[in-house]
Amino acid sequence: MDIIGKKEIDHFKRDLIDKKKQDGSLIPLLQSAQDTYGYIPERAIYYISELVGIPAAEIYGVITFYSQFRLKPLGKNIIRICEGTACHVNGAKSILSILQNELGISVGETSDDGLYTLQSVACLGCCSLAPVIMINDETHGNLTTASLTKIIKKQKRIEKIKSSYDAN
Repeated sequence: MDIIGKKEIDHFKRDLIDKKKQDGSLIPLLQSAQDTYGYIPERAIYYISELVGIPAAEIYGVITFYSQFRLKPLGKNIIRICEGTACHVNGAKSILSILQNELGISVGETSDDGLYTLQSVACLGCCSLAPVIMINDETHGNLTTASLTKIIKKQKRIEKIKSSYDAN
């Protein structure tokens, strides 16, 4: 997880002060918190609640209503599976099943080790490569169960090497 710098936190605090008690300030404050922390931590919700005079329960309601907001940090690696028409008819469901089994998470979840977040998207714009996933910025297409398993195992090896390197 990225370390939040003092500059980013100061920016968020300035936003809190600047927008205090302003009508319509809730969404911009939530966006600022998420920009600062990568998600909206509980402590930010309570800060915002005190400043704008909106109960924390209502703020949670707003956060869970809008899909742009997250209450948990994203994983180090974002895996997006395309579930558009071309991918769907070419086996996206079986690809998704393998991803869920290999990673131990469902769509919208992050692995316990914080390494992977699995997201479903409507289209990745690579219909000729269907079925397709993206791992961070790298596209993998024409997937089969065998090729996907190989890709995931390679990704896990890379992460294991990185973590052993970081530990030293």
